[in-house]
Amino acid sequence: MKFTREVKTGILAVCAIALLVFGYSFLKGKNLLENNRTLYAVYDNVEGLIPSSAVTINGLIVGQVVSIDFADTQGNLIVEFTVNSDFSFSRNSKAKIDGNGLLGGKSLAIIPLYEQGLEARNKDTLPGKKGTGIIDLVGEKFTPLQKKLESAITNADTLMGSVNDILSRDNKNNLNSIFKDLNIAVNNFKKVSGSLNNMISTNEDKLNNTIVNLDKMSTNFTKVSDSLAKINVGELGKHLEEILADFDKISKDLNSGKGTAGKLLKDDKLYSNLEKSSKQLELLLQDLRLNPKRYIHISVFGKKNTPYEKPTDSIN
Repeated sequence: MKFTREVKTGILAVCAIALLVFGYSFLKGKNLLENNRTLYAVYDNVEGLIPSSAVTINGLIVGQVVSIDFADTQGNLIVEFTVNSDFSFSRNSKAKIDGNGLLGGKSLAIIPLYEQGLEARNKDTLPGKKGTGIIDLVGEKFTPLQKKLESAITNADTLMGSVNDILSRDNKNNLNSIFKDLNIAVNNFKKVSGSLNNMISTNEDKLNNTIVNLDKMSTNFTKVSDSLAKINVGELGKHLEEILADFDKISKDLNSGKGTAGKLLKDDKLYSNLEKSSKQLELLLQDLRLNPKRYIHISVFGKKNTPYEKPTDSIN
């Protein structure tokens, strides 16, 4: 069977048109050879989502964004996208605009819900949800840091202002004076340190002898300590108790008037007699000194002695 030139031209034109439609649909994200579902989602802001952006479920690409158009006069946007029909999920699943790159590229991630009898079908509209991209996350994390940094800079500026106020001309002069005094003190300390080193080096032998003597004293003290440790403290205490008992007995004898010392302390009559005897002895010695002739008689020519006169202050 032979085809005419017109038939061949018509068949070629149909194939060209079919290829054109297929290629156009493919470029728009529609594969005419696959049984895909077309779904929709409405947003007030698509945040840079563009046609041909990937549609994912749990990170797996299952479709593409086909088109984005205005949904109403309020400025809301409706996103048309295709999803592979092999995976079933509920029409209550959310279509989330998500950022998937450092350069801010967006994708549409479906957060699937699994509900029996509510499977998403062709031309259904899913609830739209806006996500947070990497740049937005960085911005959210950087905002508190920025505030802290601004606060730190403000505090640093305040601190520098306070330091400038403190470092006025008079205070600077005072600080210079303090540093000069510190320099003088350091120099004096160096001189004292040098003198001390000289003194130590000069008297090194004496210091060594002193240390040796201290060592000998420590050795002697150790020996004395050992000797003290060898003393029988129990026997020494026993002797001390006996001595204290003897002293206690003597004290009791004295208080009770026993013995000569006890009678001397307790017998008032003996004390009075001793006092009178002492007084008479005193008067005798006084009279002997004043009237020696009464006791020493020297008569060369037989002169009669002067009769004895009793003193007026004699003791009976």
